[in-house]
Amino acid sequence: MKYGVVVIGSGLGGLVCARQLAKEGRRVVVLERQVQPGGCLQSFRRSDMDFDTGLHYVGGLAEGQPLHEAFQQLGLMQLPWHRLDADGFDQITIGTQTFPLAEGFEHFAATLGDYFPHEKDALRQYVQMLEHLPPMEDISEVGAYDYLKSLFQDPLLINVLSGTALKMELRRESLPLFNFAHSMSSYIQSSWRLKGSGNLIVDSLIKDIKAFGGEIVCRAEVQELKDQDGRIVAARCSDGNVYEGTIFVSDVHPQLTFSWLTTPSPILKGIFRRRINALENTFGMFTASLVLKPDTLPYFNHNKYVYREANVWSFPEDDKSVGGVMVSCRVPETGNYARQIDLLTPMPWALCKPWENTSVGRRGESYEMQKERLADDCIRLAERVIPGLRDMIEKRYTSTPLTWRDYTLSPCGSAFGIRKDYRQPLLTMLSPKTPIPNLFLTGQSLVLHGLEGVTMTAFNTLSTIRELK
Repeated sequence: MKYGVVVIGSGLGGLVCARQLAKEGRRVVVLERQVQPGGCLQSFRRSDMDFDTGLHYVGGLAEGQPLHEAFQQLGLMQLPWHRLDADGFDQITIGTQTFPLAEGFEHFAATLGDYFPHEKDALRQYVQMLEHLPPMEDISEVGAYDYLKSLFQDPLLINVLSGTALKMELRRESLPLFNFAHSMSSYIQSSWRLKGSGNLIVDSLIKDIKAFGGEIVCRAEVQELKDQDGRIVAARCSDGNVYEGTIFVSDVHPQLTFSWLTTPSPILKGIFRRRINALENTFGMFTASLVLKPDTLPYFNHNKYVYREANVWSFPEDDKSVGGVMVSCRVPETGNYARQIDLLTPMPWALCKPWENTSVGRRGESYEMQKERLADDCIRLAERVIPGLRDMIEKRYTSTPLTWRDYTLSPCGSAFGIRKDYRQPLLTMLSPKTPIPNLFLTGQSLVLHGLEGVTMTAFNTLSTIRELK
């Protein structure tokens, strides 16, 4: 089987690359090891309901904003997007205090300025930076925490401004301002939920790929990339099928991608392999997906972030119990009452190590007990903003970084890919290009994560491929 482009992995980055290359007339095949495509975008079904894994909300979808044009090109703006509250798309609760984050840069600064009047000038400087994001080369070597500390005097405000960052890994010693600012900026411009599951995005992209003549092959687990004369010529899967191609795009974690090159390569030097394998990965997430009893919780059109203490930058490592949780409410299909909410909290790999050599459904009673304890902790913390939540629950389902690892092959169940480090930006921020001229990378491990970051990375990968002579 010979193709113009072989895409490995059907996460958002892989599907975007496949769609656009197929639209250009190239013969494209997407290889996916799981039984259904989508990666972290896919949903799973329980109790006749769909539950999302990685998608909870997205920023910058309004006309003229960063993601709008890209989604227009991809045919995704036609999906049922639902805009969150302009006066508080996110609400940050620290201890007993709650602070709304408002849509729009001026509105954002003015709203928080009412709570922190002594920081109004600094808030204006902050949103000016977010509105006019400096290029990567200017701020990739600046630490996000150092920047916030230099600009703001009030430590509580620093925690509030960082409080939505459960959608990234906050590390004082490494997180670049570039990554922090890009994530924050798009959500302040506008924040949206999808009325329906992430499978709507997956299905739309796959429908287009097939319409443009591309193929999707599931249960196709790549085990080897065959090279010849310094180029990849084929991907061999565990079932014995071999997919020959001219161009190869990997939407799989770079460490795994390069492990498929099992034979010595004159181009892929040992020093490069060691560099990739030495990169650290971000932490994973614990998720409690809750089914609520009918007519018990009115839908709330924002996200709630709840912290027991003002230690937003350190709580995953400080606390033995859950110290912070994101509460995401699914848009109801009908009516005004929520039926599903997700509770998410960081889960360091150290808590997973006792079961790292196990697989889904075979981890034992001690693992199930730990998940129940973590779910109880998340619910207890969420009850600070949703009193009586426990009594509203009809069913609950849980997942850990081990779940993510087994389904997505992300090392240590990393939720955001390779850890970016402002002290070593050239080492930790990867290019779509690889030492092998017809092998390209895409996905969250390169530069930016999240729906916007992965989409923009995919467009960067596409531009790099088009530069080929």
